[in-house]
Amino acid sequence: MKKNVVIGFLGTNLDAGKRRRWRPSVQVNEHPDFPIARLELIHSHRWSGLANKIRAEVVAKNPETEVLLHQIEIADPWDFEEMYGAMFDFAREYGFDDEREEYHVHLTTGTHVAQICWFLLTEARHIPAKLVQTGPPRGEDAGPGTLQIVDLDLSKYNALQQRFDLVTKEFNTLLKGGIETKNAAFNAMIDRMEVVTSNSDAPLLLIGPTGTGKSDLAGRLYELKLQRRRIKGRFVHVNCSTLKGERAMSTLFGHRRQAIPGAGADRRGLLQEADGGVLFLDEIDELGLDEQAMILHAVETGKYLPLGSDYEVTSRFHLIAGAGRDLATLVAENRFRADLFARLNLWTFSLPALRDRPEDIAPNIAFELDRVEKLLGNRVTFNADARIAYDRFATDPGTLWPGNFRDLTASVQRMCTLAPRGRITLPMVETEIAAIERTWAKASRDPDMQLIAKYLGPEAAHIDEFDRVQLAAVIRVCQNSASLSAAGRRLFAASRAAKTSRNDADRLRKYLDRFGLDWATCRD
Repeated sequence: MKKNVVIGFLGTNLDAGKRRRWRPSVQVNEHPDFPIARLELIHSHRWSGLANKIRAEVVAKNPETEVLLHQIEIADPWDFEEMYGAMFDFAREYGFDDEREEYHVHLTTGTHVAQICWFLLTEARHIPAKLVQTGPPRGEDAGPGTLQIVDLDLSKYNALQQRFDLVTKEFNTLLKGGIETKNAAFNAMIDRMEVVTSNSDAPLLLIGPTGTGKSDLAGRLYELKLQRRRIKGRFVHVNCSTLKGERAMSTLFGHRRQAIPGAGADRRGLLQEADGGVLFLDEIDELGLDEQAMILHAVETGKYLPLGSDYEVTSRFHLIAGAGRDLATLVAENRFRADLFARLNLWTFSLPALRDRPEDIAPNIAFELDRVEKLLGNRVTFNADARIAYDRFATDPGTLWPGNFRDLTASVQRMCTLAPRGRITLPMVETEIAAIERTWAKASRDPDMQLIAKYLGPEAAHIDEFDRVQLAAVIRVCQNSASLSAAGRRLFAASRAAKTSRNDADRLRKYLDRFGLDWATCRD
């Protein structure tokens, strides 16, 4: 059975007993069918004497009830902003234990403004409690009076469904970072993620290429869990790609000083730091197999063994894992543990690349402009022709955005920083696009793209992938041939054997000319 805890304001008029003998903060403890394990009374310094008097009287009549006094100074108890702020801070710092205690807010005492604030905070689940309303006995009747408990489970009331929809929208906005995204698949994923995060403590797996926002999303998932009171601890972000060998074990699980030569003290480890909160293992696909085994044990049991320790340490945390590669493929290659993958794969969310969300590029550009305004202290906007040109480039299917949102963010920030008088002009956009394409061509891991970019520079980015493979093959043949004719004979050997090729060199010359190339250039 959970213990009943009642929280309320000291009644400076009713509890003083000036008008009648019934005092709500005293009599609320005298209902035999509502035993109270702890009474929390909020009062100001001015009423400390009355608060201590009420506490003594309650304890004398009900020795099993603990009375705790909270001194909160509120200059004007009828000021809604001041009252709500003070009560909100009280709720955040309280430390509710829903598993062991049943909380009730006493509405009878305090100003009407305080009662409204109690209701709002309880309805929003900032205070996980039911409402208690007490009243004096009727007529000449003796006894503790009346007591009514109201459960604000608003899901029971269909008329309030709109309110729930609004709250859901607010949480979705939180997960999307305040960006009004339009991509249907992404929005559906966020809706599903909000439901899972609010109702499940199981691990979450975020899959997506670099720059798709896994780290930012993990941080927002933590904020949502915190608001929904599913966690109380901190957010611990671990980049697994930086952890190698014994250092990985020590960083994650901690160590006893005798286990590490030269260590001056014990180390707690990041799993211990995440106790009660969220552990985000970014790039978990880079973690070693031994570390994966210990992570699995810690997730399933809440316990792990620090290096050099003879006994296990307890840490309960919510796990969010991020990966840039397909874990199922790594399992098949024996590079990732199948049992850990099975544990992580309960809730998997694949973050789409920026090029797969063209309708979300404009909202993200607007978001970046707002963020740059806060960073630089001045508003930057596009000229009309500049915005058209940049939008056309950004949403073009041939624009790959290999770094995804990191590339877009960096591009917008560069133009904003260099913008004269807060205006991004068409020449600035053209210069930025050319610089981006040069960078992408140099950084491309595609050997065909690297080869073509060597000769065509930024123009290589505008060649279709279909033509790219063929052109790269032609250039390689030219590089390894003694003459244009020799290259043509090799490239068109099948046509010549079928007697359908008459002038191999001319065919090759015309093909290269389509791309502004010739055999001599390729040969060099």
